[in-house]
Amino acid sequence: MMFRLQRVSTCFRRLLHKVPVNHDQVLDQLRICSAEDHVFDLVGKNKAKLTVDHVSLAVKMLWYFQKEKPQLLRTVHLIKNHPQFLTLRVLAENKISLMDDFMLVDLLYSFLRLNVDPHDSLVQHLVSEAWLRLDKLPLTSLSKFAICLSDQQLQQSPLMGHITNIVDQKLSSINDARILTTLLISISSLVSPRLRDALISRADHLLDTMDPSNYNNARRVVQFLRNIKYSHRPLLEKCNQIFLRNIPRLEAENISIFMGLYQSLQFNNCDFRLAVKLRLMELIQSSTEPLSFTKLFAALAPMASQEIRDGFVVEKHTIVIFCTISDQCACFMACSLESTAFLLADELSAQQALAIVETLEEIQSRNLSLINKIVTVIQRNLDIYRPMEIGRITQALYQLHYPNPQLFAKLRTILVKFLECSVLPYEVTMLTRVLSMLPSPRLEEAVISRVDAVVSQCNLNDLSSISSAVARWLCNDPSYRHGAPGRYVGLLQSLNHCGQQRLQTAERLDLLLEELKGISGEWFEEMLLDDTVATLRRMMDQINWTNVPDVSVFLTRINHHCPPLMERIADVAIRDIDKIHHSATYATLLPFSILNYDSEKADKLYDVCIQRFTPHIRSFDPHILVLLAYNLSVAACFPEELLKEIFSIDFLGKLDTQLEMLPDALNMRTRLRLMELNRAVCLECPEFQVPWFHERYHQQMQKKGNGAINPVQKQIHKMLGEVLGGINFVRVAEVTPYFYTVDFECLLDKRLQPLPYSQPSALQISDRGKIHWDSNSLDDIRNEIPPGAQRVAINFLDSKSFCKNSQHIKGEALMRKRHLEILGYRVVQIPHFEWNSMELSTLDAWKEYLKKKIFTELLP
Repeated sequence: MMFRLQRVSTCFRRLLHKVPVNHDQVLDQLRICSAEDHVFDLVGKNKAKLTVDHVSLAVKMLWYFQKEKPQLLRTVHLIKNHPQFLTLRVLAENKISLMDDFMLVDLLYSFLRLNVDPHDSLVQHLVSEAWLRLDKLPLTSLSKFAICLSDQQLQQSPLMGHITNIVDQKLSSINDARILTTLLISISSLVSPRLRDALISRADHLLDTMDPSNYNNARRVVQFLRNIKYSHRPLLEKCNQIFLRNIPRLEAENISIFMGLYQSLQFNNCDFRLAVKLRLMELIQSSTEPLSFTKLFAALAPMASQEIRDGFVVEKHTIVIFCTISDQCACFMACSLESTAFLLADELSAQQALAIVETLEEIQSRNLSLINKIVTVIQRNLDIYRPMEIGRITQALYQLHYPNPQLFAKLRTILVKFLECSVLPYEVTMLTRVLSMLPSPRLEEAVISRVDAVVSQCNLNDLSSISSAVARWLCNDPSYRHGAPGRYVGLLQSLNHCGQQRLQTAERLDLLLEELKGISGEWFEEMLLDDTVATLRRMMDQINWTNVPDVSVFLTRINHHCPPLMERIADVAIRDIDKIHHSATYATLLPFSILNYDSEKADKLYDVCIQRFTPHIRSFDPHILVLLAYNLSVAACFPEELLKEIFSIDFLGKLDTQLEMLPDALNMRTRLRLMELNRAVCLECPEFQVPWFHERYHQQMQKKGNGAINPVQKQIHKMLGEVLGGINFVRVAEVTPYFYTVDFECLLDKRLQPLPYSQPSALQISDRGKIHWDSNSLDDIRNEIPPGAQRVAINFLDSKSFCKNSQHIKGEALMRKRHLEILGYRVVQIPHFEWNSMELSTLDAWKEYLKKKIFTELLP
């Protein structure tokens, strides 16, 4: 198998055109070698007269033969151990001074690809010589040398810093997209914000001038953006268009890489996901060996319908789309992804089994037979997995509720062993978090000591994750009922100190925002939230058009009403709206609508954002456009062009197609927001003549589930009966037209006297606080009332209706009040902080409060 290649291709002959044409017999014979053994035979027969040109050509050919083979068929280990390969290494090291620049870097590259150890003296001497010549290396060789340094984990070395400086100086003269994109990846950890922007600008230009079939250049650009954690939307969209043009040529491995990069950058594109889904479906029948099938399974399973996963024919409408796009008349797949995975399970490698089990976790598979098969492969390879991989396996099996306590006990032992000797903060954090998921009567002291030793090096996200783990350990510790065990107290104090210290010493807003992404939990909210907002205010001058969306999303996520920060966001966004990508207007507006921030600048911000995104409405992903329109509706803002687009038949069809590929949670959220937007438009903008098409959906949802009310609502219900004159004067969880559910409803005549209901409510509260629907009364949810009477909606507003740091009511609670008033209700709102205040500590006080709310505040 090793020496089966029979000829050197024409392209390889062209590759070697730089070798001077002569009648050197050894060179001529090397050029016509067809396999590795031929090269080694020539080297063995001509050791004494091999020149630097002979050595260079021989090594390059050895690597060429290898790279032409599939990964699984490569035999690098056999070449590396061949006696004549050692001869080539010795000769190359002795002739370094005779090599030209191209030859020097090419040899280094080939030797590293043939797995020569980076600490080998040959590699060390080649690197040293290249460093001496660095300033005069041609750009082609410079980019290849940068790859060699990356292969040796020298991305942050002074040598790579030197290369970064050269790139900075020569950037305008780099006209080859492949050279630039290769350098981008190598120097990504060392670029400054200024150089980052210059590199992005140059890459953007070169992508326009290159052959679009070279999609690997675009892939490297996206990889660069991933490495620097910078989601530059215009450049991502340009790369995405290149990928879309090359979909028919992509294999599962390419698609898997692209999707992983997009996920890291939180970049979603409906057209891309649909196109790759259809391409992956094409590849199902040809992906019959473990490597390609694993890539396909990981990419397709999360997007695939249950029919594709389980082995049924793909839905008819999907087939129609597939045929339209791919120009095929018959295309359905009756094979099952999970069935194929089961058949191939015994052939999977350790890494492939890990990829499969993580995908099964993502799709929440309940195929126990398949999971058992994959677990068998994993157990066979437990001794070769690295610490982070053991953590990922444990997490996947835990989330799958895999019923094997003995395996979890074994995994826990391995996790503890790895954790006790780990010194990497991110690794300690991950192992700690996973370890806390597993039951254990007592935590090892060595684990606590190791965690305590690294917390000072952790970022805020890691500190939050560790704090959540400590909280779980505390709850599971048998001595917790007698007070917090002392061994945890010191660790919690260290976490608090390190978090506060990190905030106080933070200097760059962009770095701080990166640490704050995804951070949540009680520890952060109780210990660091106020300090974090104070730090943001201290860095307010650093808020600019590039980070405005991130600051806005963070304020919305922590539910924090901070007028100075909101004013700064509005100022920057209004001033630089043309620089902000149109898709970022959604994130920018979030806190203004959700947190109900109302000011003159906020009004102007809505106007400029609408002007910014309106010309690009059709370039938005459908679900993002729905979420954007909903947030605008919360603020009573209804752009006509936006709404006409969303409620068109074409758009709703496209949205329906996209929803099938979204995760379940995002799918349900988008459907809910579409319903709420539909309701808002019908109530507030009847002139748009948008039909209400969620009636049946709501009736089915109401019949499907029974809700519950909390003890406070149950208490209010009882007191309302006493205040109004009887329980038949109040209804609970009453459903309105357009399916709002008000906590309580009562009727008042024109003299504000309570009126009893002639029929019992369709809903009743049980002794346990459960809400039960009377299905016979469900369709009769709106009875006529006497002339001059009015309906009163009484809603209890819990803490979710207010910003976390104040009594400032949020936008959605106000929109609900606005809509109920349009429906003819007089609305009474009972804030939780009023009902639970010290002033209302007796039954009489509560009753007086309700009387005042219902009878006094409702007076015209």
